[in-house]
Amino acid sequence: MSAKNILLADDDFEDKSIIQDAMEMLNAADVMFFANSGLHAWELLEKCYTDNTIPCLIVLDLNMPKMSGAQMLGKIKNDIRFKDVPVIIYSTSINPLEKEKCLSLGAHAYIAKPVSFNESLETAKTFLGFCRSERTAKQ
Repeated sequence: MSAKNILLADDDFEDKSIIQDAMEMLNAADVMFFANSGLHAWELLEKCYTDNTIPCLIVLDLNMPKMSGAQMLGKIKNDIRFKDVPVIIYSTSINPLEKEKCLSLGAHAYIAKPVSFNESLETAKTFLGFCRSERTAKQ
């Protein structure tokens, strides 16, 4: 797996830091790159497309400024360049209606943000698994 394959859009510094620490524990610190909002994530995706480095996974926090995770998800799934990239919604919300809405918009999974470091490690493994399975499917 090459570097910078997972885009995580989250406006919470602590949440980004925790998942980055988990990735470091899994020797995969170089796999992720970060956006601070949905709008910033879209700008990064545009650059990735231009550079031919589209990520194997996009992880979106649900509640972000400028463009929410649900809005970003809709934009991704309606764009031919990115519609096939798996998207995980990563949120503190455990509202089943939010989850159902995101899954109906095309999210591949809806994961509640972890409350312990061990849960963060499992979440990081899940993120990496999406990229490994996509890589295997392309071979």
